[in-house]
Amino acid sequence: MSEHTHSHNQQLASNRKALIVALSITLIMTVVEVVGGILSNSLALLGDAGHMLTDSLALGLSLLAVQMCCKPPDSKRTYGYYRTEILVALLNGLTLALISFYIFYQAYNRFTNPPQVRAPLMLVVATIGLIANLLGILVLRRGSQENLNVKGAFLHILGDTLSSVGVIVGGIIIYFTNFYLADPIIAVLIGLIILKGAMGLLFQSTDILLEAVPKHLNLEFIKSELEKMEGIKGVHDIHIWTITSGIYALSGHLFIDDQMISKTKQILENVNQLLKEKFRISHTTLQIECTECNQLSVCSLNERI
Repeated sequence: MSEHTHSHNQQLASNRKALIVALSITLIMTVVEVVGGILSNSLALLGDAGHMLTDSLALGLSLLAVQMCCKPPDSKRTYGYYRTEILVALLNGLTLALISFYIFYQAYNRFTNPPQVRAPLMLVVATIGLIANLLGILVLRRGSQENLNVKGAFLHILGDTLSSVGVIVGGIIIYFTNFYLADPIIAVLIGLIILKGAMGLLFQSTDILLEAVPKHLNLEFIKSELEKMEGIKGVHDIHIWTITSGIYALSGHLFIDDQMISKTKQILENVNQLLKEKFRISHTTLQIECTECNQLSVCSLNERI
């Protein structure tokens, strides 16, 4: 097992533990908010409970994706199941978008018919939910910076947290002023924040599935850096893409002087060292071409690292 694969597996194990803790918290709070919503006659709490139930399903999918990523490659899936993470991230983004539109719909209904609620009980349950969600954020925060799948789960928990804050603020306003329209106004603001995060997640996961160049990498700059290396006279047909979060791949053709294939080993080693250390690209497929060869007939060496 390579050093990079071992490090990635350690990260997956850490993410798995974080997702299990977050899922447990979310499931418990779903039950608490359903009971609290029924007893307080709070549509806001029941809506938030439904939101948390959806998030529980999303967290469960994220956990499943982490488990799938640990499965080894086979003859049909040579990269293993790494892309499961991206598919779940895309699904989570779609779910977040739907949740935001549901919030907008519920807010519209509350503008036309503001519900009367038992504000004190509503505040108590929402405060408990806020504390639980903050714990979930702390658990998932680190993983969300490294893994797109965990980021999707993190955004779900963040949406729950914002919902809890909104319910609390709305409850306080209603308790002291009886201004029931505060609830849908806050709901719209929460929905907009959730929608913004959803769109970012959708764009990121779609870019990866379309094998776009990772945002932190510049293809032309990498090409110019390779062409500066000793023994390389030119680079073309270069492609860079993301396999899964933190794992990047590159393929390309390198023009070198006509020489024995055995002498190209050092060139390949130097190129791979540069790509790994400077750009964090660990999977490469490089084709060596002699200057005397043309695009249709080349003397080549394919080596997959």
